[in-house]
Amino acid sequence: MSVNIFDSYTLPSGGVLKNRLVKAAMEENLANGEQLPDSALFKLYEAWAKGGVGLIITGNVMIDHLAMTGPGGVALEVNSDLDAFKKLAELAKQNNTKIWMQLNHPGRQVFKKMGGKVLSPSDVALNMGKHSGLFAKPKAMTHSEIKDVIERFTISATRAKEAGFDGVEIHAAHGYLIAQFLSPLTNKRDDEWGGSLDNRARLLLEVVKSVRSQCGEDFALAVKLNSADFQRGGFDVDDALAVVKMLEPLHVDMVELSGGSYEAPAMQGRSGNARTLAREAYFLEFAAKIANETKIPIMTTGGIKRLPVAQQVLDSGVALVGMASALAFNPELPNHWQRVPGLVGMIPQVSWKDKTLSGLANMALVKRQLRRLGDGKPVKLDASPIYSLIVDQLRSAKLTKRYRKRYADEVT
Repeated sequence: MSVNIFDSYTLPSGGVLKNRLVKAAMEENLANGEQLPDSALFKLYEAWAKGGVGLIITGNVMIDHLAMTGPGGVALEVNSDLDAFKKLAELAKQNNTKIWMQLNHPGRQVFKKMGGKVLSPSDVALNMGKHSGLFAKPKAMTHSEIKDVIERFTISATRAKEAGFDGVEIHAAHGYLIAQFLSPLTNKRDDEWGGSLDNRARLLLEVVKSVRSQCGEDFALAVKLNSADFQRGGFDVDDALAVVKMLEPLHVDMVELSGGSYEAPAMQGRSGNARTLAREAYFLEFAAKIANETKIPIMTTGGIKRLPVAQQVLDSGVALVGMASALAFNPELPNHWQRVPGLVGMIPQVSWKDKTLSGLANMALVKRQLRRLGDGKPVKLDASPIYSLIVDQLRSAKLTKRYRKRYADEVT
């Protein structure tokens, strides 16, 4: 019997999603100066809840205010004020919507201008060609720093539950810290945290076990995992399947399959090697393969903007359909699809020769729409990539200055 996009879905931990459409994480950079949500994020998440998705996964929430993917990011730590998070959860749960918090540590993917901690399993610097200087060389983590990261993920998850979130997603994709441990290109360790895939996966598994232990069996727990790094010699689909198998005994509610990193931004439809990515549902081939070999529900995200493609994802055996950029340009796309199934969502695709600048421009276009929604304004469908990138860079510089001023005693 075929499954419909608008059918409900019951998670292994017992929660029920009203449909199979998920607002996947996007970089928002809309926190206030204390790294907390406020009015812009409240309006944005309310728009998504009213727009008809069954589940909202937040943008990156960082587990350490000194390790941020960018200025204006949200951080949830042991002493963070929970009131703002409680309000965000309340607004996002309108219209029978569920909300999960995505938890992350950037590892080495910290812009040099931010300062703070630049950690990684090994001291392998990002290779961004002529843009490599944007990032500091990371420091190989000590055992105590690894234990600290596990504790921070756990604290952030328990506080998310306290604030009313329905679950958390551990970010182990896109070249961030846990993905750095998983990849043989960035993990050159010769201790119990490196070498074999079992060892490289240890950090992820320890985080998942700790979070599940502290948050209980009825709290949703998901993992975002690369289907591949799209770099020669990196983490690949066979590795991804092996890691999913390792997660099976740990009561994981869902694995979201994506791909790529800052070095090879496959999550934007651009790969770092000769692989050809589909124009929509970039990672469906990988996700379908893994979904057919595991009992863990699988979700895939990447380029979905048409209802027939979303239905194709379900028909392949994948349980949930993640959408991101298309919901920045039309947060009501799920509602609209119920009335006009042929409606095509919009996803920007900047294809300049410089893939780093293209990636930044794509992100800038999306973030510009998120800011407009957060301001209660309509989206701008004809926004200029160049202008959006310039505005984003100027805004980032301003927010970086604010961040460094606030944490002047802690960042170098």
